[in-house]
Amino acid sequence: MAHFQIAIDGPSGSGKSTLARSVARELGILYLDTGAMYRACALKAIRSGVSTKDEPEIVEMLAKMRLDIVFVEGSQRVILDGEDVTEDIRKPGVSVAASDISALRPVREAMVSMQREIAGKRNVVLDGRDIGSYVLPNAEYKFFLTADPEERARRRLEEMAIRGVTNLTFESVLEDIKYRDHQDSTRSFAPLVKTADAIVIDTTQNTPEETLRCLLACLSGEINSLRETNNGA
Repeated sequence: MAHFQIAIDGPSGSGKSTLARSVARELGILYLDTGAMYRACALKAIRSGVSTKDEPEIVEMLAKMRLDIVFVEGSQRVILDGEDVTEDIRKPGVSVAASDISALRPVREAMVSMQREIAGKRNVVLDGRDIGSYVLPNAEYKFFLTADPEERARRRLEEMAIRGVTNLTFESVLEDIKYRDHQDSTRSFAPLVKTADAIVIDTTQNTPEETLRCLLACLSGEINSLRETNNGA
């Protein structure tokens, strides 16, 4: 039986990853965190002292880098050159670096190849900025999340505080959000874009639970068939 794919796109802090994880749990499918892959590339560049905007140097770095995505009890772990960096890629500084490095075509092509390979083997939900438009253009279900920049900054600040990072200000996080929005939507290759067939969900006033219910409501009668497909996969 064919596998199905759910694509969730949107800007930083719109709630994509939280929603994707919730959908994966609800439907019993795999969640592939594509952003973590670009963060791993950024972390490698930072550790190697390579500018994330220097394409020739990054291409050389990619040729020597080994990136593996493994799933432990349904949870994704990111292995960089044999080291589990799942937590390290969430540290301050990696976010902006990931936005810069993901704008480079060779990086996106390498990561997308991995993403398509994984998505072609099982029922999956992917979130990112170009999932429905470039990574999985034929995905059966596409969603595009939005939210006000200020709300997205508030969420990110709260998330970092939970992770123990308390030296950030709202202004600095908001600036980071706006930088990433501009970088992601104006890059020449596979930019952040809403496809014509994507369902838009504004999460500004929503709790994560409300956003999940909204997405599931959009699927409505197809939920049972999705579950049946997954059980038969």
